Amino acid sequence: MKLAIVFIGMIILSLCVFWLPWQSNVLAEMYPEYTYLRLPLLTGIYMTTIPFFIALYQGFKLLTSINHHRAFSTRSVNSLRTIKHCALGIGGLYVIGFVLLITQDAGNPGILLIGLLVMFFSVVIAVFAAILQQLLKSAIDLKSENELTI
Repeated sequence: MKLAIVFIGMIILSLCVFWLPWQSNVLAEMYPEYTYLRLPLLTGIYMTTIPFFIALYQGFKLLTSINHHRAFSTRSVNSLRTIKHCALGIGGLYVIGFVLLITQDAGNPGILLIGLLVMFFSVVIAVFAAILQQLLKSAIDLKSENELTI
């Protein structure tokens, strides 16, 4: 699992460094009327990578805790809380981007569909992390109650 997280991080980083600038140039050539939005869109996408990489790091920490048999710890709960906040942050940044694109009359259906998918998956991850966080917190509380009664 750790290897998968590292692999995902490397793929996203390489896409951001190499493919995304090239693709923005291609789209600027295809749609010259929206060339002025190239830099703001790139900035917005790069801003979403910050919470993404924070969430990946927290996922790596969570897997490390599980490997060291410390899955039921406050560190795991804090990692899940951070993942939840990062997912909500990504969704929020995409909402802001949607509003900016719509106010500029630049709502390309393909771009909006991709943005909707990213927002949907961000919300799903945030809900899943919140549920796991609550379950883990309840398990920790149960564990500490059992340790006190023995």
